[in-house]
Amino acid sequence: MSDNPEIGQFIDAGGIKTNYHDLGEGEPTVLIHGSGPGVTGFANWAKSLPTLSEKMRVIAPDMLGFGYTETPEGAEYTLENWVKHLVGLLDALNIEKANLVGNSFGGALTLAMAIAHPERVNRIILMGAAGVNFELTEGLDFTWGYTPSVENMKKMLDLFAYSRELVSDDLARMRFEASNRPGVQERFAAMFPAPRQRSIEALASDEDDIRKIQAPALIIHGREDVILPYTNSLKMFELLPNAQLHMIGKCGHWTQIEHTRRFNSMLIDFICDDQ
Repeated sequence: MSDNPEIGQFIDAGGIKTNYHDLGEGEPTVLIHGSGPGVTGFANWAKSLPTLSEKMRVIAPDMLGFGYTETPEGAEYTLENWVKHLVGLLDALNIEKANLVGNSFGGALTLAMAIAHPERVNRIILMGAAGVNFELTEGLDFTWGYTPSVENMKKMLDLFAYSRELVSDDLARMRFEASNRPGVQERFAAMFPAPRQRSIEALASDEDDIRKIQAPALIIHGREDVILPYTNSLKMFELLPNAQLHMIGKCGHWTQIEHTRRFNSMLIDFICDDQ
């Protein structure tokens, strides 16, 4: 067993050796991370996993191209391939239907999965999500254009958080080291090359398809998010027929980290309200 808490266990998910964490029992809920440099499923959800796993089974994978999941040679980073990877993970774990929680980039994947495979999706939770078209922000351009250094990581984390007190030098150094592991930056740079507006459009689902999603949806966004604008969530709320929207003040792009208790409570209430 690895001493690295970001490494959980591995499974073959559609031909991709996938690192994931699998905790708790009950209705399966898949937590899909964002696209920050050096991100892993564990790093994205570490503050929520203990509480959520008391109420449900939670699965936090590293998606294709991210974290400790192996990237097949020649892999293409497309929304279609990320959906295939997610389906492969559900199949490998013998999960017929799951709740999906998508953070940022993970929100785009959640929407795409709910459109392509509605029979595999129970409820969806979208947090500071991509998945609709919007104008590239300076914060997202800096994040996707990141080049590894402690200074750049500190600047990026400062953009993510409303409260700068959350961003210590130790955190910046730890996340820099994660982003600077062999191969990580090469994969990351290949995902979202300039001009990055194209990547936003490539992650966006067709609005008519979003309107057809029948799964109950919980939408959460930080009012002060400078990475993905809260107008994304307003648009999703307009489009999704069975949605509720929660806007959190004094919150940036890190809802699950800046407002952990509130986020956990909202998610548990939403998933467990009719069980």
